[in-house]
Amino acid sequence: MMLKALFLTMLTLALVKSQDTEETITYTQCTDGYEWDPVRQQCKDIDECDIVPDACKGGMKCVNHYGGYLCLPKTAQIIVNNEQPQQETPAAEGVGAAANAAATSSTGTGGVAATGVAASGVVPGGGFVASAAAEVQTGRNNFVTRRNPADPQRIPINPSHRIQCATGYEQSEHNVCQDIDECTAGTHNCRADQVCINLRGSFACQCPPGYQKRGEQCVDVDECTIPPYCHQRCVNTPGSFYCQCNPGFQLAANNYTCVDINECDASNQCAQQCYNILGSFICQCNQGYELSSDRLNCEDIDECRTSSYLCQYQCVNEPGKFSCMCPQGYQVVRGRTCQDINECETTNECREDEMCWNYHGGFRCYPRNPCQDPYVLTSENRCVCPVSNAMCREIPQSIVYKYMSIRSDRSVPSDIFQIQATTIYANTINTFRIKSGNENGEFYLRQTSPVSAMLVLVKSLSGPREYIVDLEMVTVNSIGTFRTSSVLRLTIIVGPFSF
Repeated sequence: MMLKALFLTMLTLALVKSQDTEETITYTQCTDGYEWDPVRQQCKDIDECDIVPDACKGGMKCVNHYGGYLCLPKTAQIIVNNEQPQQETPAAEGVGAAANAAATSSTGTGGVAATGVAASGVVPGGGFVASAAAEVQTGRNNFVTRRNPADPQRIPINPSHRIQCATGYEQSEHNVCQDIDECTAGTHNCRADQVCINLRGSFACQCPPGYQKRGEQCVDVDECTIPPYCHQRCVNTPGSFYCQCNPGFQLAANNYTCVDINECDASNQCAQQCYNILGSFICQCNQGYELSSDRLNCEDIDECRTSSYLCQYQCVNEPGKFSCMCPQGYQVVRGRTCQDINECETTNECREDEMCWNYHGGFRCYPRNPCQDPYVLTSENRCVCPVSNAMCREIPQSIVYKYMSIRSDRSVPSDIFQIQATTIYANTINTFRIKSGNENGEFYLRQTSPVSAMLVLVKSLSGPREYIVDLEMVTVNSIGTFRTSSVLRLTIIVGPFSF
């Protein structure tokens, strides 16, 4: 009996000693695909689909899985059947309670280990069925640790002991394992043209944005050869690109589309009129102007040089227009034609004993009584020599004063004046002739009837000039016993211009 009590006491001490030894060990290392959670004090699954860039290639989609990830077609249907974690039970019960699993048992030093693995496979229609794996382990002190996908590793923590961390981790001041940022620490081996990406427990080397890996080097991606293309022009740059627009366009807010610039509003360079067109603009000028060689400014059109028929007398060019001028004694009518001003009606400067005679381009004053001795004035402009005066027997019986005006350079021959007898005697013959004033033969008198004749201009006259022509009518009776004559003194004023 004493021997039995001693054996039980030694067995109890051995168990206590074994338990103390177990509790001094702190587990912070997790299996591949899991990382240590210092807050929950357990291992948790790593979502590789979130942290691994381009985890799946060829248009496959990434599906995170316990301890890893799957690359499946985008049309695949994923059904994940997570078994609910069981309550912690003694080792024997845990082994017996593992459902849908194959159990194996082995004897070790004071404990039994049982592992259950769920089946997985492909179901019809392309869907993937994955069941979680559960592992139950019993230590020598009957402390049960159950590992499942949501709780990969649950280890009692004793902060008083130093811990051993996995590769890529280091002990923190809180006595937990934390990831080493190899990118910040400079312990990575990425090339100079690569970008270091820190991962949990490791790192990855990637090409920077705008580059792609070709062999061991990162080469620039020519974005200008792949959609979406720029609206007009694409400029490739190392690691990027930018869009440009043709002259007359500017980039829209999306930095891709080109929109027309309204140069007439933004920076009007036209001197007068600006018209915006797609990608450019054109300038136009007001009436009377024309575009200069730079196609921006306007130059005045000298209309007077383009034609000599714009004005009857003189053309005066003005900015954007022209005007016509007339010489003194004329006024402009209808903008271009010159018309004589009748100064005798507007500005009569003749004396009271003078009469005003207007001609083309001016006026002249003539005496109201032009009669000279021995002639006396009998009516307006008519002078008669009295029969009682002996001097009147050898000179014309009467002189009539007439005035006329003709334009310079009048076309010839031209009928200009008609003379006609005022008194007709029976059995008489009238003859007409130019008595004086035709020394150069400018005129010709043509008898048109027994009592009339027409003065014809046969040479062109240029003014200003005054001609005094005496036209005489000689009257004789049929038997030659009576002869008399009368004179019409015609003053012809030739104007300075042909209008």
